[in-house]
Amino acid sequence: MSAPLPADDPLAVWRAAWPRALAVWSRFTRLQDPRLCGTRAEASKEGLQGSFAMIRLVDQRVVIDLEEVSRLSLHDYALEILAHEIGHHVLSPATAADHARLLARIRRALPTLEAQAPMVANLYADLLINDRLQRQEGLRMADIYRRLAASDTGGGRSSVWMLYMGIYEQLWQLSAGSLGGPVDDDAMKGDAWLGARVVRNYAGDWLDGSTRFAALLLPYLVESTSDTRIEALMDTRHAGLGSQPSGLDRLDSDELAPVMHPALDPRVTGEAPPALGPPHEGQAATVSTAAEHAGDGAQAREPFEYGEILRAAGLQLTDHDIAVRYYRERALPHLIRFPVRPQPESMEPQPEGLEPWDLGDPFDTIDWMQTVMQSPRVIPGLTTVQRTYGLAPGREQGSEPVDLDLYVDSSGSMPNPQTHTSYLALAGAVIALSALRAGSRVQVTLWSGTQQEMHTEGFVRSEDAILRVLTGFFGGATAFPIHRLRGTYETRTPRDRAVHILHLSDDGITTMFANDERGNSGWHIAAHALSAARAGGTMALNLYSPLPDHVADKAATGWTADLLRARSEGWSIHVVRDMAQLLTFARDFSQRHYGRMGA
Repeated sequence: MSAPLPADDPLAVWRAAWPRALAVWSRFTRLQDPRLCGTRAEASKEGLQGSFAMIRLVDQRVVIDLEEVSRLSLHDYALEILAHEIGHHVLSPATAADHARLLARIRRALPTLEAQAPMVANLYADLLINDRLQRQEGLRMADIYRRLAASDTGGGRSSVWMLYMGIYEQLWQLSAGSLGGPVDDDAMKGDAWLGARVVRNYAGDWLDGSTRFAALLLPYLVESTSDTRIEALMDTRHAGLGSQPSGLDRLDSDELAPVMHPALDPRVTGEAPPALGPPHEGQAATVSTAAEHAGDGAQAREPFEYGEILRAAGLQLTDHDIAVRYYRERALPHLIRFPVRPQPESMEPQPEGLEPWDLGDPFDTIDWMQTVMQSPRVIPGLTTVQRTYGLAPGREQGSEPVDLDLYVDSSGSMPNPQTHTSYLALAGAVIALSALRAGSRVQVTLWSGTQQEMHTEGFVRSEDAILRVLTGFFGGATAFPIHRLRGTYETRTPRDRAVHILHLSDDGITTMFANDERGNSGWHIAAHALSAARAGGTMALNLYSPLPDHVADKAATGWTADLLRARSEGWSIHVVRDMAQLLTFARDFSQRHYGRMGA
């Protein structure tokens, strides 16, 4: 047992305890020094509110509110508190991604009470950490809970607190009620025993054990009231703030497995699983569906669910910010290099002459041989010279990326990408990010009704700028922004880089051929744009019926006739019968048109 540290200089005491707390986990553990805040105001500036300690996963920091520590009479436990906070960085949740994955699993085990997932995850991680510190390292973790139980917090003893303390009493073989656990409630004592078994048996697989722990707490959460003692323990509430957790766009392979109460888990109880009898009504379908999902590691989350997990992890993001992250993650596995167009020959630098080197020029451009030959006494800016270069045709072929001009339909027939998966936004992200990888520039225009359009500032190379446009939403009428297409290509010259024009829409794309606000024919504007772009144009359209095979069909009317004419005038039209097929189109786009260079 470690002796209480002297409290004559609080800051010095906590600084001295920090190296010892690191060594508790390993002599190789390295973290930045903790933020020791002398007042609540200082702690609040660091993001700490409601508790006396917290962790930040974005910069691997520990923050301590020494004023709150003193109020709770915990100033003698610097080593224990610091070692506990380090445990969150080392053991659970350790990383922002695992923190979010833990919350995702617990949310599924708390139907209608998903908002309680951060608190349940915090309590579960604390159990894992404290059990190791108390049993293996001999730290006084039980004494901290005795102090908290005795402190005047102004809150009643909730059933969640009693069960939680009961689990610690079971883990550490303490007498019933010594920490505030149940004494006469046999049912709660049995649940405390199950909770202790979950902690011990799933210590090495704590993600798998999290749903068991959440299922155990669920009935107590339903009937429980708020407890300020529990609030004081919430040191991971804002742990993910500012972080970039990855891999959340898809469910883990076993995440959709049925949630099991620990009383039914042979790994917890030590009993053999019950024999499978005839399934009850509806049971067979449930098991079959669960098994089917469990074997499918590729199932994606919806954007709203993705956002709820990020917010539960402590990230403060708008729906639009969340959508940008979501579609970037969904697109990454599908990215391919955008094709490049071979040029007749590459240009190589050719030395042409000399010019003065001045103090504002890069130092490594000085031609020292010529400088010394002109004057043995070197005077910077007066006698120094640098060589100039021109370009001469090389022997190898050069290449030039093809820019992308992307127009995405956001009318009322399209889903809102910020709440549900939009395959138009996803396909656009896959193609646009692939273009950026190849060195191309991308212009994106999102459109709906008249005067409902947003776009990037010309052709850009900013992922965020592109994705923010792609994940916007109007949901209005359908009127293609002809003025955008006209303005992009009316002054374009053959010296400009070639562009491929791509439209993602449905039959509403035919509004592109109406007259513009000046009375110009949309057909003429589209033809000029296709000619000036010089790299072709494609329409990927969600249509409920395929286009006829013939280039012209006299019986065709309406949008069918318009699309047949567009195809005859040089537009490549790719028809999908289901929006999800747009993802396949996006992956194959480069290969279909530029197969050899796309590799």
